[in-house]
Amino acid sequence: MRPLLPLLVVTAVLAVAGCTGTTTPNAEGTADGSAIVLADPVEPTTLNPLLGYGREGVSKLYDGLVEHRADGSVRPQLAVGAPAPAADGLSWTVRLRDDVKFADGTAFGPEDVVATYRTLLDPASGSTERAAYPELTGVEQLDVRTVRFALAKPWAAFPHMLVLGILPSEALGVPLRDVQPVGTGPYRLAEWRKGDRMVLEANASYFGGEPKIRKLTVVFVPDDNTRAQRMQAGEFDGTVLPPRLAASFGTTNGMRVVTHRSADLRAITLPGGGQVTGDAAIRMALNHAVNRKGMVDNLLGGKGSPVSTPVPDTLPEFVETGARFEHDKAQAELLLDQAGWARGTDGVRARDGVPARFTLMYPIGDVVRADLATAFAADAKAVGIDVQLAGLSWEAVTPRLGVDALLHGAGTPFDPDLMTYQPLHTGNPWGYSNPQVDAALDTGRSLLDPAQRAAAYKQFQRAYAAAPGMVVLASVQHTYVMRENWNGYQEVVDPYAHGALSWGPWWNLEKWTPR
Repeated sequence: MRPLLPLLVVTAVLAVAGCTGTTTPNAEGTADGSAIVLADPVEPTTLNPLLGYGREGVSKLYDGLVEHRADGSVRPQLAVGAPAPAADGLSWTVRLRDDVKFADGTAFGPEDVVATYRTLLDPASGSTERAAYPELTGVEQLDVRTVRFALAKPWAAFPHMLVLGILPSEALGVPLRDVQPVGTGPYRLAEWRKGDRMVLEANASYFGGEPKIRKLTVVFVPDDNTRAQRMQAGEFDGTVLPPRLAASFGTTNGMRVVTHRSADLRAITLPGGGQVTGDAAIRMALNHAVNRKGMVDNLLGGKGSPVSTPVPDTLPEFVETGARFEHDKAQAELLLDQAGWARGTDGVRARDGVPARFTLMYPIGDVVRADLATAFAADAKAVGIDVQLAGLSWEAVTPRLGVDALLHGAGTPFDPDLMTYQPLHTGNPWGYSNPQVDAALDTGRSLLDPAQRAAAYKQFQRAYAAAPGMVVLASVQHTYVMRENWNGYQEVVDPYAHGALSWGPWWNLEKWTPR
């Protein structure tokens, strides 16, 4: 493996290369534009929707009963109309298309929907997605084209959860890890060399029409700098890059740099059981100590928005504008002084012999999170809190979520329930618990009236701001570099999950055409 250049050197190399005015050829070498090669920093661990693949509704291999439009609303996909709620909100009925086949040629029908969701609900199946459907209690087939879902209580965001990819009922008689990746989607799996690449081929029988781009190759390159180098070398037709690395491609002929707004929030989780991270004064002080605007301006190049609570500006009707933390170092110091956290000779505060010190994890190779973590640690140090940084693999991060802080990334532009309930309702991985927050989140989840829901989520933000459980930093815009050899690009607001196999510029790749 060749050594990596430091970030500044890579940026300089790209800046020089970008001014040459040359255009690298199509990465696949096809003259007709029927093949595309993309690079993604994250390789899927599975291709099974019941184990988490395509949970935001864009997966290339599968369709859900509905899909998300570019504006975040839902429209029928395997359904023929919008899901219809019962008057009491305790069930939803869906009518299905009758012209759909799976990629292996077998027919799609209500039995496949029932089998997929019943497997989801079965604790013995081991579906990792079960926790995301807490109100769903059952699903039944009403006739040859209709299914009905039963809920324990009304759940306004439920239609957004119907993007779950549907599997053939015949495939679900084996352990989920052994289920073959066969869906009704526009592509089918041709090859997967784990640790390297995945090749998808067009599904000729796709009910939406066979894609014009008949071959999609996704190469997995976790390191941002390496991905930028290889993109410049002509190995890829598109990739996601941090703003500083992406900007240099803007002057390269045949290349385009695009930026998407997103609901991708970056936040510092503060485990509730820690003597330092669980202390109310530490949490409040850190929220005032951090310079969110400085992070956005200096680290993200303006490609983002400062955010104080877990409801981003991509859901403006739900934002409580008064629930925010101003950057106020003096206020942060005052809060710590009043709580008995006194500075020592080394500048680090302590109380009852416990130093104000904790570890902040971030995924190694992620330039944006590394930058944000470094800036956060500097702001914390300025008020006497020592943050030790640890760049780790995800395998190392996961077991420590309830012990060490994490530079967390998550979010969806589709509904505030999907943004806020799991990370902040009691039962979250970092141990935050707030009865007022729980009550507001429960109310927002169960109400169907839009105005009443907006009021509930504004109340949630006020309750959260009075006793925060994390330090929300910013919503991060996503920047991409792509070759301009195809038509069909449509800008969207991205969720956290984005890239070659999910959202981002290629979310509707099956509709693209060669130029």
